[in-house]
Amino acid sequence: MNMHPTRHDHARAVALFQATTVATLVLASALVGANADAATSTIGRTWPIAEPDALSEIEARTARLPADMRAQFGPRSTWSAMKAAVLAPAKVSRTRSVVPFYTLDTEIRLPGGEVLYPRGYTFNPLDYVTLPQRLVVVRPRDLDWALKTAGLTDFILLAAGDAQDEDAITLSERWGRPIFLLEERVKQRLGLTVAPVVVRQQGRKLELTEVRLDRRRRP
Repeated sequence: MNMHPTRHDHARAVALFQATTVATLVLASALVGANADAATSTIGRTWPIAEPDALSEIEARTARLPADMRAQFGPRSTWSAMKAAVLAPAKVSRTRSVVPFYTLDTEIRLPGGEVLYPRGYTFNPLDYVTLPQRLVVVRPRDLDWALKTAGLTDFILLAAGDAQDEDAITLSERWGRPIFLLEERVKQRLGLTVAPVVVRQQGRKLELTEVRLDRRRRP
């Protein structure tokens, strides 16, 4: 009698081993999935969390604040953040161009320390970015003109007005449209001097269309 296994027997043994292994792995996966929420393992030392819960801290501090914070800040007319840049009324209608050159006030270095752009380097941002919408800049007294002139995607910027003029937040809420303040740095960057003015990009330049309005009909 031949006591040595044949090739056929060896193949059957390998197939049986593979089938048993696959079945075992599938069963193990099912058991792990079923018990994933019920059991966890801890490896190494553990310590309780010493820091207070951030959400609880926020809720506790919020509970100590006054119900109405507006009285703490005073009227909006006194807020420094609500101070807009001053522009003179346009006396003539004209169109002019401005190149908004920018000069670096500090050097820019690569991660390795090499200087990429030195301090004082001057460039035209319009070589790299595009202004997709127009900017319509007005004083508050001419906002009605701006609302008729500006498209849906255009930005309306308010220059400084008179003491009795309403602020940008109030006007935004009234008209249901975002209205922004003209910051001094934006005024300087765009080369603005008068209002109303419509700003749009034309190639590598900004086209400024200054508009003289007939104020004799205005109160």
